[in-house]
This record gives sequence, structure tokens and C-alpha cells, in this order.
Amino acid sequence: MRVGIGYDIHRFIEGRPLMLGGIEIPHIKGLEGHSDGDALLHAICDAILGASGMDDIGHQFPVNDDRYLNISSLELLKEVSEKAKKKGFKVDYVDSVIILEEPKIAPFKDSMKREIAAVLNIGVDSVSVKATTQEGIGAIGRGEALAAYAVACLI
Repeated sequence: MRVGIGYDIHRFIEGRPLMLGGIEIPHIKGLEGHSDGDALLHAICDAILGASGMDDIGHQFPVNDDRYLNISSLELLKEVSEKAKKKGFKVDYVDSVIILEEPKIAPFKDSMKREIAAVLNIGVDSVSVKATTQEGIGAIGRGEALAAYAVACLI
């Protein structure tokens, strides 16, 4: 068994949909990024990459490579999962937390878990998505950004 941790933070910007956990969440702003900006999936990707001994998501999918411009982060997660599989690993469990002030995530957590589980080919009960606020502190607390942490267990 191997464990990896991932972290990502993205700034909110206007004119983009908010993608989190592979689904679009109704909100007035989306996340800045070369891909669709899905910070939750990026953190999960980094956790899987770390557990399997590979370089981080920025190395795997460089921002100067137009193949990844506006790509769905579900596609990135799928590719990361396949890379881990080629190294002899299978994702067993993912635990994650999203840190943001708005919007509220509770109504969307089950949909996110289903999307993540489907891509990783694991049970929905093997994916945890939680959310918390920054209590008004810092850029996240002011609603300027959101962050995500993830831990992946590979066997």
C-alpha cells in the first residue's frame, strides 16, 4: 500500500463555469486554469501521482502544452490513473476536502463522488469529498479562490 497527498488552489474568475469534482456547479464565477481549473481533481491527480512515485500534475500536463488547454480534468484524472496502473498500482481510496466560502458544496458531493469513482474504477464508497470554509481568513476567506487537499491510497 502507498499513500500520496495532493493540494491545489485556483483563483475565481468571471466568464468560466465552476468545475469541481468533474461536475459543473452553479456559481457566478469559475476557476482560472489552463485546463478547466478543477482544483479538486488536480489535487486528487497529485495524490495519485505522488503515491505512485511520479512527478506532479504540472510536470505531467504542462501549461505550455495546448493539448491540455480547457481540457476536462476528468480526462487528466483518467490519464493519471492509467499511468499509475502501468506502474502496477490501483487506486483503492481517495479522501479529499475543498476549502471555499461559496458556493455550498453539500448538494453536489454525491455527484462528484460518482464521477471520481467512475473514472478511477472504484466504488463510490471509496471516495470521500468534504468541504469547509476558511472562516473569512485570507484570499479563500474573501472568496477570491478555493483550494483542495486530497489523499490517495494505492495498492
